[in-house]
Amino acid sequence: MIIKNGSVFCPDGKLHDKTIYVADKIVLSESDKEKAYKDKIIIDATDKYVIPGLVDIHSHGAVGCDFCDASKENLEKILKYERSVGVTSYCPTSMTLPFEDLKKIFETTTAIRKTDDMAKIVGINMEGPFISEKKKGAQNAKYIKSADIEAFCELNASCGNLIKLVTLAPETNGALDFIEELKDEVNISVGHTDANFQTAAKAFSLGANHVTHLFNAMPPFHHRDTGVVGAAFDNKDVYVEVICDGIHIAPSMIRAIFKIFGSDRVVLISDSMEATGMPDGEYMLGGQKVYKKGNHATLSDNTLAGSATNLFDCMKNAVAFGIPLEDAIKSATMTPAKSIGIFPTAGAITENQSADILILNEDLTPEKIL
Repeated sequence: MIIKNGSVFCPDGKLHDKTIYVADKIVLSESDKEKAYKDKIIIDATDKYVIPGLVDIHSHGAVGCDFCDASKENLEKILKYERSVGVTSYCPTSMTLPFEDLKKIFETTTAIRKTDDMAKIVGINMEGPFISEKKKGAQNAKYIKSADIEAFCELNASCGNLIKLVTLAPETNGALDFIEELKDEVNISVGHTDANFQTAAKAFSLGANHVTHLFNAMPPFHHRDTGVVGAAFDNKDVYVEVICDGIHIAPSMIRAIFKIFGSDRVVLISDSMEATGMPDGEYMLGGQKVYKKGNHATLSDNTLAGSATNLFDCMKNAVAFGIPLEDAIKSATMTPAKSIGIFPTAGAITENQSADILILNEDLTPEKIL
């Protein structure tokens, strides 16, 4: 396959006019490009964008299915939906539940039947139960636990060490010891936390390198105690997740986040739940009822409960909110892949890597998902 005349998003984070050569679903180097002519497929991408498949590292579900259903059939449905909307690399994300339930949930990742119409599972995002009850958000308070190194290692072993991210509140019992012990085994994300600046900064200095959905389920960015947001800014190796659905964070704050952190550190996420891709109505999230109206999803007490938007729409929203196109693409592809250590295997169109490629029209509607 040959894709010519397109504006290609390259590993330098910029769009360049370039021809892409593909054979056996692998991007070829110039020296191997003759192999691309064998299948006689030539795609003219004139006036189109050619970008990597998106990488969603924080999503609970879609199309009426939740990762926490512990159902391989439901997980397969989620993965098919994600690929259909341009997400080719995916981290199914858990909720705060008992360890025995989490083990069953995580084991489903090893049981699915992988097909070309599915997004690839590139890791698991373990959101809870090591969180603050005060900032639990839509998590179930009765299952919140102190950070537990032994339990985490058992859970990780149950899924072949697939956990790439774990959220914890650094002010809770055992959290700082957890960071020191496991920082080289898993990316540790500060979130669902009431930590002040000093505590968050300590967590980052010990090796935490991520923030779970910035601004949500944490203290505000206050001028006398800048909290998690300020501590993350001061630590240049820390990535920050951003839900860009236009509900969790105001558009003006989205613009500010990109100015403060830059697209090299901003990770766009969907934080999608089973209501995504579904009509308005009643759904579930982590065993709790959620009510969806449009892209707005809440618990019965009006607490925001994940999002009902996919990552592709979040990327488009970022552009609509004034983020430069190259920055928005980077934050939905390269940056999330780098944040969990899988770049350039995912998040890039580059030689000798999988040809997970989207071809978009000028208005950013997808024309082809390859």
